Amino acid sequence: MSIEVRGLRRSFGTVKAVDGIDLTAAPGEVTALVGPNGAGKTTLLLVLATLLAPDEGTVRVAGHDPVTAPRQVRRLMGWMPDGFGTWDTLTVREVLATVAATYGIGRAAAADRIEELLALVHLADLHDRPARVLSRGQKQRLGLARALVHDPDVLLLDEPASGLDPRSRIELRDVLRDLADRGRTILVSSHILVELEEMADRAVIIDGGRTVATHDLRSPGRTGRWLLAVLDAAAFEAALPRVADGDGRAQGPRWQPSTVRRVPVPAWPPTYELALGDPSAAADLVARLVTAGVPVCGLAPATDGGLEAAYLSATAEHEGARR
Repeated sequence: MSIEVRGLRRSFGTVKAVDGIDLTAAPGEVTALVGPNGAGKTTLLLVLATLLAPDEGTVRVAGHDPVTAPRQVRRLMGWMPDGFGTWDTLTVREVLATVAATYGIGRAAAADRIEELLALVHLADLHDRPARVLSRGQKQRLGLARALVHDPDVLLLDEPASGLDPRSRIELRDVLRDLADRGRTILVSSHILVELEEMADRAVIIDGGRTVATHDLRSPGRTGRWLLAVLDAAAFEAALPRVADGDGRAQGPRWQPSTVRRVPVPAWPPTYELALGDPSAAADLVARLVTAGVPVCGLAPATDGGLEAAYLSATAEHEGARR
């Protein structure tokens, strides 16, 4: 039940809102959709949600074309837009019951599902309150519950954390991770890069209506580099020849002492960056250093700067035009 987009284009008059987006979102993953204002994120989500027809390109949601098979897509998809609209006179429970009825869910099954969702989004105490009087954050949580009423296989979320307090944001992250772990396909658009990095498996970065980069967020050590902190820099540097054989390779997993670089930061303890590859090579080196009497106090995979660095790099080309 994946999302597949190839060569998507959509214009509004002379404005090219989407100008060649390619994207894949896989089951069991949270895929982040990232880009500056006006990049085409919401337009893309509207096409996926069957609310806007593309001018060109191929789009499949759970194997169905949103243009030619909108009903099939809507049965399998949950949609949470950025702007929450609701019925003025309905309570929180009545909103969810109305949505359940539109999906043909029977009253008994709907009642059970609503109780489950109210607990999930922490709105049980507000179930009889008119939806119009909810705060922005409470409306966001109701919007998530509404998108989940029919237990969809695919979930589209546009700025779901907007208006949420810190606790609610943490709970949202946990809910989405749980849904992904149960095989759902989740595509979430947000400007909060730090939270996306904690929540998502992969990020698709778009700018100027085009896909400009993809970024893996679930591969610790993906750079093949590791950061090693020691208490005694001199002891570490002296031990390097002793923990490797004559041609510069450890007797276990391969690593190259010649690639060791001290990180130029004014911090304690001394930290070095090493090209070690996989975790087994890193563990082997630490064991050899400890055996050689080097006081190792920290080891962590060196990342490539994370989503923030990837975003800044990928969108740099158009940044001048936006200023």
